[in-house]
Amino acid sequence: MSGDGAEVLARATWSALVEPGDTVAGTLVGLLGAVEALEWVHAAVRDRPDLARLEDRTGPLSGADRRRVVKALARWAVRLPGCDPRRDLAQLDRLGGALLVPGDPRWPSAFDDLGVEAPFSVWVRGEPDLGATLALSAAVVGSRAATTYGERIAFDLADGLSADGVCVVSGGAYGIDAAAHRGAVARGGRTVVVLAGGVDRAYPAGNARLLDAVVGSGGALVSEVPPGSLPTKSRFLQRNRLIAAAGRATVVVEAAWRSGAMSTAHHAARLLRPVGAVPGPVTSMASAGCHRLLREGVAVCVTDAAEVRELAGVTGATLLAGAAADRSADDRSARRQDALDPVSARVLDALSRRVPFELDRVASLAGVTVAEARGAVGLLELGGWAVRRDAGWVAVGFATP
Repeated sequence: MSGDGAEVLARATWSALVEPGDTVAGTLVGLLGAVEALEWVHAAVRDRPDLARLEDRTGPLSGADRRRVVKALARWAVRLPGCDPRRDLAQLDRLGGALLVPGDPRWPSAFDDLGVEAPFSVWVRGEPDLGATLALSAAVVGSRAATTYGERIAFDLADGLSADGVCVVSGGAYGIDAAAHRGAVARGGRTVVVLAGGVDRAYPAGNARLLDAVVGSGGALVSEVPPGSLPTKSRFLQRNRLIAAAGRATVVVEAAWRSGAMSTAHHAARLLRPVGAVPGPVTSMASAGCHRLLREGVAVCVTDAAEVRELAGVTGATLLAGAAADRSADDRSARRQDALDPVSARVLDALSRRVPFELDRVASLAGVTVAEARGAVGLLELGGWAVRRDAGWVAVGFATP
């Protein structure tokens, strides 16, 4: 296996082996690299921990650090035999998903700000280019037990942000999260759902249709644990740090005094991300957390999408530059596509950007013979329009979804 392939398998294994936010694992991978660190763990579980190998990189470890490493190994040893990255990746392929690791051009560099708590990899269903998707983004979070007022505000904020091309990030839960995702989808904008479980598990189940709509509108479902993983309480808490890192700013619409949304806000503040809070009635317990953030100076008051854009540093110049780049790209795409022969153009239109299609299906969708489809995808690959993935083909570049 190539070095890159080994790196992907190692990081897929780490995401299944340890719980999100495990700082011992993050430090170990940072010191040795994902592949060498995993080899070290296998040897340590099989024989005994070679702490001298670590001290070659770190210098002498304190007694407390040694105990932390040994305790972590005991946790990982229980789960290690069940880790099967190839199985997990095969399941992801069946979903039409992608695994992103640091170094991949699609990797969201914002996650690197988490340091040793950064995810080893992210499992994505939907639009795989998270780096581009999150370049202009804002997190909108809040209470599951939201009021009608809160849901209306969250919907309107997401609608306004999406109208300006800003991606809305949230956690897919009932209440404020769901309202924010709905607002983005209704506008036809992109929204990213950061899940506590696997991307194959709609949680809560009542939001399954909403999550499908997110993917269908060009958004993405994202998780740092493999398909099949259960959403546990600790994973919900750790999920909040990813939401905070993904957004250029975080806005809390409604939150109780102690809540997951408050956790997300404090993660954002620690990452030096701007935090906003929407004020509510002073008698409403649903807004008590927002008022606390404002009173303690953690957040600034926001009341509409324009103020959220300002908070996130998304200025008019930024939006105009992005729109100009999109128009230029579209112009180049149109000129290049005009140069395609009719059969290749029809085959290109039939390809998906996310799900690999086998030649039989491509031919059927394009209305051409299998031989014509085979020749066309070869030409499209040479021109940078399509690539082979597994047993099928997907469109790349500026091809239609």
